[in-house]
Amino acid sequence: MEFLTVLWLPILLSAVLVFVASSIIHMVLKYHNSDYGLLPGEDAVLATMREQGVGPGMYAFPRASSLKEMGEPGMIAKYEQGPVGSMTVGPNGPPAMGKSLFLWFLYAVLIGVFAGYLGFVTRGPGAEYLAVFRITGTVAVLGHAVGYLVDGIWKGVSWGSVFKNVFDGLIYGLLTAGTFAWLWPEI
Repeated sequence: MEFLTVLWLPILLSAVLVFVASSIIHMVLKYHNSDYGLLPGEDAVLATMREQGVGPGMYAFPRASSLKEMGEPGMIAKYEQGPVGSMTVGPNGPPAMGKSLFLWFLYAVLIGVFAGYLGFVTRGPGAEYLAVFRITGTVAVLGHAVGYLVDGIWKGVSWGSVFKNVFDGLIYGLLTAGTFAWLWPEI
C-alpha cells in the first residue's frame, strides 16, 4: 500500500481529468446522442410493461430456460419471428445522475489505483516519463475502453456506439497515463 501514499495525487488528478473529459464529451461534443434510438410505440410498450409488472433488472427476449430449449422448434420460431434483444430496466423515477456521476468518478479513481500500482511495482520511483506513460496508459486503456467490446459481441450494441466508447476510453487512458508520467515520483 506504499504506492498509495506516493501516488495519491496522480490517482486523484487523473480521475478529475477523466471526469472533466467525459463531461465535455457528453455535454459539449454530444456525439453519443445517437447511441440510443427511439422505441416505436413507446407509450404503448411502456404501458404494457407496467401492466405486466416489469421491474428493475436485465431481460433477454425471447428467453430460453436452457440450451436444449433454444434448439426446440417453438423457440426457434420465436427467434425467427423476433424481435430478439436484451433490455435493462432501471428503477422508477428520474435518473439518479448525482449517484451515477459519483460512481463514475470512483471508477476513474479505481482505474488510477490499478494503473499506479502496476506502474509502481514494475517501474518504481524515478522511472522515465515514457516508461511510466506506457505501463499506466496500458492499464488505463484496458480499464476504460476494452470492456465495451463485449457490448458489441454479446449485447447487440451497434458497433458505431461501441467504437465511440472505445475512443472515449482511449482518451481517458491517455489522460491517466500523462498525469502519472508527469507526476511520477523521483528517487
